[in-house]
Amino acid sequence: MIGGTALIAAASGAGSVGRARAVTTGIDPPAPAGTGFWPNGARLAVSLSLMFEGGGQPISGAGGLIPEPIRTGVPDLPTNAFFAYGHYERIPRVHELMDQHGIKLSSFMGAKAVTTSPDLAREIVRRGHEAAAHGRLWENSYQLSRADEKRFIADSVETIEQITGQKPVGWNAYWMRNSVDILETLQELGFLYHIDEPSHDEPFIIPVRGRDFVTVPYTLHMNDIVAYPFDGWNPAAYEQALKDEFDQLYQEGAHRRRMMVISLHDRISGHAARVRVLGRFLTYAKSKQDIWFARKDEIARWALSQRSGTPVIVRGSPLVTGLPGPTA
Repeated sequence: MIGGTALIAAASGAGSVGRARAVTTGIDPPAPAGTGFWPNGARLAVSLSLMFEGGGQPISGAGGLIPEPIRTGVPDLPTNAFFAYGHYERIPRVHELMDQHGIKLSSFMGAKAVTTSPDLAREIVRRGHEAAAHGRLWENSYQLSRADEKRFIADSVETIEQITGQKPVGWNAYWMRNSVDILETLQELGFLYHIDEPSHDEPFIIPVRGRDFVTVPYTLHMNDIVAYPFDGWNPAAYEQALKDEFDQLYQEGAHRRRMMVISLHDRISGHAARVRVLGRFLTYAKSKQDIWFARKDEIARWALSQRSGTPVIVRGSPLVTGLPGPTA
């Protein structure tokens, strides 16, 4: 761990006795084999994220498929249409795929996207998916003052709750970049967890002001917007990468708690060819025994309820460690 020793409370899994250990290398040794580390003895948790951003992007200058930047201030009509594809086609298509496989996912919603497509936001919740918060607009907040960042996040929570009827308990920032005060701010706003740290393959707890706050780690390498953009996209390679990730974590899941995360974006993974690839992977994953497909709020609550089997990491200030942690 950067910036000092992390104190981790860990256990071998369901039904086992917890033990405390100090880790200075940042690499957790495997716990003894158990009968399962997730509900009902499941061996591996698989969690899908659905980023609901279309409509929240700036109408000029948003990143898209066209490599040539548009003239400053001119509405980028085709790029905005690319974003709109998400709420017109992609999200409904993913809904059908999730229903087909009986899977519930976590949707991180931008407030402007929700107000642009309120019926779709309500439909996400109606189908049993989680409504989580993704900011007021599709933009950074880490350079805001603490009060302004808090308002930026609170505004998104209020909008999502007003439109969908569900209050978000999970947070994801634009490109995962938050201010150093983020954990205290999220705790004050009533959040249960955030996902803005791709450092583990399992959930973990960070004590903040004497109370537990959960990280349900995100992914970059299984993130469609980073690892599998349209330029040079290889569907066979994507499918194989998903299977390889799954197989390795499933193997490790015999000895320690493991979680696979797949990140999907409203304007990317719902294209017809891509959703077919994702469907084949889900069929493959569901052919294995003891898999828990879970929303991230479910994973966070499980981690809290099974604290003796969950890593508890005591960190110093982010200004020292470079990692999310309490500022004081």
